[in-house]
Amino acid sequence: MDLILLLACILVCEGAGAIGSVATKRSIPNWYQGLKKPRFNPPNRLFAPAWTILYLLMGTALYLVLLIQDSPWKLISIGLFSIQLALNVLWSLIFFGRKSLKGGLIMIMMLLVTISLTLISFLQISELAAILLIPYLIWTGFATLLNYSLIKLNPNK
Repeated sequence: MDLILLLACILVCEGAGAIGSVATKRSIPNWYQGLKKPRFNPPNRLFAPAWTILYLLMGTALYLVLLIQDSPWKLISIGLFSIQLALNVLWSLIFFGRKSLKGGLIMIMMLLVTISLTLISFLQISELAAILLIPYLIWTGFATLLNYSLIKLNPNK
């Protein structure tokens, strides 16, 4: 086990989350609080711990993929992982930073597809790495439904 590599992978993912959280924290008290929300909207206090755990799982999954020496899927997997991580940050910047529900929906749908492709590519290398991405895929699917519901409930936003 390469503890430094593991920590670096986790820090990259948590760092991406920290970048996205800058826009998020600014918008929650005013703009987001003012939106009509569906009944299934979780309390705001659950989002930060959920994302912290998801970034930890993502970082660990990336670490497991990086440990594999010989796989034709390794470069593809790292590329897809990088794209989904960038889309993750962009979603926060568009949804919360630009306060764009529709732009956020487009971005999160792209993110959902890219996470799915990343999971499939990870599965070719490490079953455990792919399994670690399943909660992220599920949570992002839920966030996509939430984003869509916010558009329906707030058509003028």
